[in-house]
Amino acid sequence: MFPTPIERTPRSWQITYQSLLPVVLILWLLPLIGVAIFSIKPAADFTTANYWGWPSSFEGFANYALVFTGSDMPRYLLNSVLITVPTVIGAVALSCMTGFALGIYKFRSNIWIFFMFVAGNFVPFQILMVPVRELTLNLGLYNTIPGLVLFHIAFQTGFCTLFMRNFIRALPFELIEAARVEGVAEWRIFWFIVLPLMKPAIAALSVLIFTFIWNDYFWAVVLTQGVESQPVTAGITSFNAQYRAAYHLMSAGSIVAALPPVLMFFLMQRHFIAGLTLGAVK
Repeated sequence: MFPTPIERTPRSWQITYQSLLPVVLILWLLPLIGVAIFSIKPAADFTTANYWGWPSSFEGFANYALVFTGSDMPRYLLNSVLITVPTVIGAVALSCMTGFALGIYKFRSNIWIFFMFVAGNFVPFQILMVPVRELTLNLGLYNTIPGLVLFHIAFQTGFCTLFMRNFIRALPFELIEAARVEGVAEWRIFWFIVLPLMKPAIAALSVLIFTFIWNDYFWAVVLTQGVESQPVTAGITSFNAQYRAAYHLMSAGSIVAALPPVLMFFLMQRHFIAGLTLGAVK
């Protein structure tokens, strides 16, 4: 029923597995390796088709310095922070409350409301492009950071509610019953009893949502236009000129844009793994 652990397989298969694992890992990381290599090459290497060869000159410091000094990359990074942080706070806060309501209280429409949150995750977001864009124009939210934050919160709350509701239902209900017997108000039960127990789930969900929103490109292009509101994922395309694309600067900008979610994961790795595995083993 379950796969055999690699330690219990024959020695020949262990050697094959250990030999193939680095190869598969390199193939998986090959696009990222290519971008990292090209970020330290001069622009002339692209015109001479020197994609994977030795750089004709090492321009890493010049390329990365030019990304910050010769473009609007600092502004794009600031926009990404202003978009991602409020979205994470809003989506996680709403999902904690909705997850508590759907996981603790039993009422007639509980399961149907929960299904509505879950069903929203299966709607292809591409089909919402036109109506959402028209809605932002009608509400005066097009090409604004608050508009992008509001729509990200709306789109992410369904998944967050699914995550939090299932996590809360796994908590010992006896704690809540004991608090009710003592006459504790419902909001105090949520704030002082349930919320502290949700810290691993909040940390894991925050890392996931931070990564989703920071790496979003689709809605960044659909709902924003210009340096005043575009996040870094859409701002990287500003390195494209009318007749020429600065691929070496785009590569350097892509590496810079990828660093925050990677750092976020490694800083929160312990809490992230604890939140995902809590309750998996009794």
